[in-house]
Amino acid sequence: MTNAFIVGAYEHPTRKAETKSTAQLHAEVAFGALQDAGLTVDDIDGYMCAGDAPGMGPLSMVEYMNLRKLRYVDSTDTGGSSYVIHVGHAADMIKAGKADCILITLAGRPRAEGMQTGTAVRSAGSGVPDEPFELPFGRTIATMHAMVAQRHMYQFGTTSEQMAWVKVAASTHAQYNPHAMLPKVVTVEDVVNSPMIADPLHRLDCCVISDGGGAVIVAREEIARKLKRPLVKVKGYGEHVKHQMAGQVDLTYSASVQSGKTAFSMAGCKPSDIKYASIYDSFTISVIVQLEDLGFCEKGQGGRFVMDGNLISGVGKLPFNTDGGGLCNNHPSNRGGMTKVIEAVRQARGEAHPAVQVKDHSLTLANGKGGSLCTRHGCGTVILEAL
Repeated sequence: MTNAFIVGAYEHPTRKAETKSTAQLHAEVAFGALQDAGLTVDDIDGYMCAGDAPGMGPLSMVEYMNLRKLRYVDSTDTGGSSYVIHVGHAADMIKAGKADCILITLAGRPRAEGMQTGTAVRSAGSGVPDEPFELPFGRTIATMHAMVAQRHMYQFGTTSEQMAWVKVAASTHAQYNPHAMLPKVVTVEDVVNSPMIADPLHRLDCCVISDGGGAVIVAREEIARKLKRPLVKVKGYGEHVKHQMAGQVDLTYSASVQSGKTAFSMAGCKPSDIKYASIYDSFTISVIVQLEDLGFCEKGQGGRFVMDGNLISGVGKLPFNTDGGGLCNNHPSNRGGMTKVIEAVRQARGEAHPAVQVKDHSLTLANGKGGSLCTRHGCGTVILEAL
């Protein structure tokens, strides 16, 4: 069991930061989380960031934000899942007595910089070991996830219409978010008739590209109980990495199989106990695969599980991404794990928009994915309990 609580959470309202630096965005989300918690910078004795942080990561950001009382820093980088995993690491460090109050930040400005995330082939020559073998074939984030979708369709009969229901649910929620990049509600027909990006993924199957960021603060129970905020305990967490295993790879599952199993075991609960889930939605197929791997439905049944509004709050069995998620709201710095934690905290506190707030929010889940489902990636799962 842990004695760690998420006491502060903040999502930057901007979606295009043309006049702000990445470091400034980090500082602004940090300040927002401190304000949310009712803490000051002098209360922070631990700091975590990942590859989105400029310069030398924590070394640069600690100085920029003038964090002077730190006993612990961590720059674990597993792509978009980093910040979910950071919550687990923070709980471990608090339990070990290494820190009492840990700040985690994410920020970036790919939209302002005109980045073609997911569709542009990266240049070779950076020394990354996989590049000489994969880049000549035009590997991109979109095409790699499209391969997963193709395999899932072939093996389990999943359809484009079923995948489209993930986008429909996200857009239904996004209409209530004043900061969402795509607040318009769409239909299954809208999704399958949108331009093809990488067969079978259409444009509306893909997440947005946005600037901004977010931050959370994880603190010891004694600190949490002194603050005037709803108590949200870190009840369980897990992390895992999956790669191509020298060619012996099955495209139909993700590292969430193991990260979820670890988190549920630690939390002492099961998938049916979860009434709200934040699921990393870089693509619609990503959600289907992760829902299966986390145990919300059987392998191969994800397409059927998401149909007919089953992910829509107030309608379906498992409301997901009630802020609109990466598909409609925000995907800051092309890393969606932080916003997944933030919306899970909002739900656990009962502070989500009234139109999408779930009634039973005693247990919420956030799941993050970093990298590509088709090649190498890491997944993190966090289960939160409202006390």
